[in-house]
Amino acid sequence: MATIKKYSTIGCCGIDCGLCPRFYTRGDSICPGCGGLNFEKKHPSCGLLTCCLIKNGLEVCGECKDYPCNRFFSEKDSCDSFVTHKKIIPNLDFIKSNGIDTFIAQQKLRIEILVYFLDNCDDGRSKSFFCLSCALLPPDKLQDAFRFIDSQNDTMDLKTKSKLLKEKLQTIAEELKLDLKLKNTK
Repeated sequence: MATIKKYSTIGCCGIDCGLCPRFYTRGDSICPGCGGLNFEKKHPSCGLLTCCLIKNGLEVCGECKDYPCNRFFSEKDSCDSFVTHKKIIPNLDFIKSNGIDTFIAQQKLRIEILVYFLDNCDDGRSKSFFCLSCALLPPDKLQDAFRFIDSQNDTMDLKTKSKLLKEKLQTIAEELKLDLKLKNTK
């Protein structure tokens, strides 16, 4: 099956697919993003995709005249264990207020920074942390981290560069009172 959404890097539900570690996985467990190539093999029968895209022809639920519907009130109240799912409602609210094109432009910046981090600073154990950081930190703070790590000595070994970047991202998160742990703890 072909790609069925224009922007597979944002889920109909509002999750940042393009900032997920599985989006950057090599091999069979790679996720193509929402409505991406062979999506149905990874996420069969997604009710949000069916309602949003197939029934209503929308890219994301935030474009719907009925958003937020009852599905999102129950989603909001039940806290998912994945920290990045905290962004579902804020992402859709942003899209509702500012439009999908503005959101996608911002998301493309986040993805470009993430790809740089993965290509230049991933020591083989940092992908999930970098993905989470790029999903949760504001774009201007990600740009600060990018400028910081890009200005470091090119002869620095990968392990040291990765450690420096993780420390910088963690410092930014602490200043913003954000938790960059992969799972919520109650």
